[in-house]
Order: sequence, then structure tokens, then C-alpha cells
Amino acid sequence: MSTLAIRITEPRSTLSVTAVLLDGKAPDNVEFLWTYLAEPRIVPGIHAIWTGPEISCPIPPDHLVGSEWANPLPAENATLTPQPGDIVLSYVPARVWGGSPDPIFDIGLFYGQGARLLFPIGWLPGSVVAQVRPEEREQFAAACGVIRRNGACDVTFTRTEV
Repeated sequence: MSTLAIRITEPRSTLSVTAVLLDGKAPDNVEFLWTYLAEPRIVPGIHAIWTGPEISCPIPPDHLVGSEWANPLPAENATLTPQPGDIVLSYVPARVWGGSPDPIFDIGLFYGQGARLLFPIGWLPGSVVAQVRPEEREQFAAACGVIRRNGACDVTFTRTEV
């Protein structure tokens, strides 16, 4: 029996890890992510300012236009303090952050200690939807550190199984 997972890659940093989906703990959020990744997606990534050791990958609104499944997400397997290796899906309704007319769906790649989901709009629980395999977390942290130093990048997310 195989387990659903996602592959996360970024060539300049040599980021290349597999994160196992936590569909039993965050079913609606995992279903959103799995549906979104019906085709491989390239999402802009940048080191977060407010949340600490995180590469933030906000899903471009044009990726979601006309998608019946891109609905508000409940907090599931929620956290305010993500741990190293956590992949967190955060949802912010339209007009809440900076008046954006589009809802915000952000895939957060948390790679170090001391992370917190404190934003300019306040504390925002995120849903831990996946975790990088333990044996890959050291490489994950090193690659995310390279992204932090290099600046903006394009992160590729694809479906896989383990």
C-alpha cells in the first residue's frame, strides 16, 4: 500500500525532498492541495519575514481562477508554531490581508526551530498538511538556507507516492 506524498524541488538551492501528506489529520486541506497538484505546479517562493525559518509559497490567484474546489479551508491539524519539516497550508479570506480581492492560499515550508505563524494581521493558525521525511530534513534545511541567501525562487510541487 502506498502513501500519498508531494515532491518539492528548487534547482538553484538543490532542494529536492518528499513530504508525506497527513490526510488523516487534515483531510480537507490535503484534498485541496492534492487537487491543486493534479498537474505539477511552479509557485514563487521567498523567505518569510514574519514567521521565521520558512520559505513562503503563496499560490498565484490565476492558478485558482474558475476552480470550484478553491474554497475557504478550515483549520485542521492546526499549529501556531510549526516544527522543522512541517509543510503548512495557510488560508486567508479575501480582503483580510491588505484588502486583497483574492483569498490567499500559502504553502509554507518550515525548516528550522523558532517558527511562528504571527503575521502583520495577527496570529493565524495554519494546517500542517505534510511533513518532510525525517531522513531528508537536514538537506531540506540546508537548501532552504540557500534560498534565504539567494532571494526569490520558483518552487516546483508535484504529486508522488512513497
